[in-house]
Amino acid sequence: MTAGGTADAGAVTGAEEPDDDGVEEQDWDEGTSETLEAVGRHLRKWRERAGLSRAELGEQIGYTEHQVEAVERGRRIPKPAFLDGSDVALGADGMIAEFKKDVEQVRYPKKVRDLTRLETDAAEMGAYAAHHIHGLFQTEEYMRALYRMHRPMLDEDHIERNVSARLARQRVFERRPAPFLSFVQEEITLRRPVGGRMVMRNQLERLLEVGQLRNVEIQVMPTDREDHAGLSGGSFMLLDPHHGPKVAHAEGALFSRVTSERKHVRVLEARYGIIRAQALNPRESLAFIDKVLGET
Repeated sequence: MTAGGTADAGAVTGAEEPDDDGVEEQDWDEGTSETLEAVGRHLRKWRERAGLSRAELGEQIGYTEHQVEAVERGRRIPKPAFLDGSDVALGADGMIAEFKKDVEQVRYPKKVRDLTRLETDAAEMGAYAAHHIHGLFQTEEYMRALYRMHRPMLDEDHIERNVSARLARQRVFERRPAPFLSFVQEEITLRRPVGGRMVMRNQLERLLEVGQLRNVEIQVMPTDREDHAGLSGGSFMLLDPHHGPKVAHAEGALFSRVTSERKHVRVLEARYGIIRAQALNPRESLAFIDKVLGET
């Protein structure tokens, strides 16, 4: 998880043509190519057994010949609808559709998958968000607007891939037993009109909604604070897993880093404790967010 904007965006190549929501093309992490090549081999085998050309299969399932070819060659990630449609069209009796779980595991950049695993195992998480609304709270419209502000510009395939990855990470709120989650948001993150007025109104409403959960505490760091421990660094997160040592995720301008080195984790633990003490308490913070919503 990132406490800020684009740290969980993986490097992605530009698509050769629009996806039409069927497949996604990207630079692969280690192990991804093997999975996609296996999917491609099975798809080609079943297509040839059915006596269909790539164009004919594409026409039946609503995708282009190029997209079918890209999947068969292991160059693109097929989405669930592509696999389900191919399974039915080719009479594979679930032998193609069963790859959906394998494909889901390699769909997102490795660093996102690794961070998601940490979040999934966390009993407690704490995060300081300095520049914009924390990724776990972001609405889909806010995410998309944030990625479209990225410079250099990202293509639409890249944006959609990373929006999907971030939305998937929000399943942490559905976990049972629920982890304890605490967040400190800079006041400016509530006031910067990312995506425009209505996007921000919906985003603030989302913050208020999540802030009512019993296992979530949101605090606001007012801009007028003279003493602010967060000014000595950027956004970061602390994760205390059920299994293993506590880890920290810190963001920089170009890179993010996960570390379990105790001396580094201890520094961020101390900093986060001071930041929470300097910020408004959770009750005051929700009232503050509601006030900003009324002004938006």
